[in-house]
Amino acid sequence: MSSWFKPHPDSLLGKLGSPSYLRWEAMANLVWVAALLIGPMADPRAVWTRWLIPTLISAPLYLYFHLKVYTAPYRQLPWYATGIAVLGLIVWPFNGVAIGYVVSAAMCFAYLSSLRRWLTALAILVVPTAIVAYELHVSPWVMLLIVFVSLTSGFGHFLRMNNHRKDAALRLSQEEVRRLATLAERERIGRDLHDLLGHTLSLVALKSELARKLALIDPERAQREMEEVERVARHALAEVRTAVTGMRRGDLAAELVSARLMLEASGVGFHGAFPCDTQLPAQVEAPLALVLREAVTNIHRHAKANAARVDFTIEKHGLRMQVTDDGCGGLSVHGNGVSGMRERVRALGGSLQIDSPLRHGTVLTVQVPLGKEQVAVAASDAPAIELNNRSAA
Repeated sequence: MSSWFKPHPDSLLGKLGSPSYLRWEAMANLVWVAALLIGPMADPRAVWTRWLIPTLISAPLYLYFHLKVYTAPYRQLPWYATGIAVLGLIVWPFNGVAIGYVVSAAMCFAYLSSLRRWLTALAILVVPTAIVAYELHVSPWVMLLIVFVSLTSGFGHFLRMNNHRKDAALRLSQEEVRRLATLAERERIGRDLHDLLGHTLSLVALKSELARKLALIDPERAQREMEEVERVARHALAEVRTAVTGMRRGDLAAELVSARLMLEASGVGFHGAFPCDTQLPAQVEAPLALVLREAVTNIHRHAKANAARVDFTIEKHGLRMQVTDDGCGGLSVHGNGVSGMRERVRALGGSLQIDSPLRHGTVLTVQVPLGKEQVAVAASDAPAIELNNRSAA
């Protein structure tokens, strides 16, 4: 995309990061320009010497204004939408189809961030439009139809853009949560290792020095000191392993935090728990985290649920993750990212099952085999990290 078409960072597309949406709009505008020419040609009363030149002049201006609505800085959007409206009011007496310019301007005003601002702009736009319609002896019923189309189409644009803004803000919030969680985890690991190794190595150094001095004077006491050094070193090694385990377990814990954030923004009650001492290999935890993210995203976008929960259960030969919601159900086994989730689980040698009766919620169950060491550690009575959001329930 050339620099002329590149959206400004503060433009509508720059804020949403959706260049594909621009291409869709460009194609729709080409269809509209064709209608400007086809409409008068289909009217036997139209005189081509009257409508052709104003139409040919207005079409590229309209395309330019409409492009700038999406790519220019957001604060300039009302001015370009006003330009489209003025263009339509000027060309309308020559080409009746050009009233679509005014409707297009009303829909562009709907991209404003405030419903009140859009309705105010629409009310102001109605005044000159009504004056021109009166001069052209346009039927009041036609005017009411134009206002109705402008309201319904504009309201659809407003809702769509509002959802885009919420999704963009939610993505930024999730990225910030992950960044802060990673930073906090690094700081915790660094602090714990400093506290553990700093004290322990100092103690080991002192006792080793004492044992060296006692080696010839009191060999038995020197031996006891070295045994103490060995015990302290083994204890420190166990604590370091515990700290590293916490670092390895960060992916699923971070996804649970992101799930709570996403569902809380949608007004969905959330409960999630993960066993603290479960040691999952990175090659298992990373795909499970992606499966959990996709499942929660489906709840946010499609389920229309009031509550959701994520449960982890350690079984005899593996781990079971169950994602449940009380939404509308009817989840397709081949749609909404399910195929991708199934492929990730299958790559781990596990299985994915979906129970989603219509209007009775969805239960997604993932079972993944684990090695004996992971199962043994997890089967011990481990505490759980719990995330609750009962305010929306």
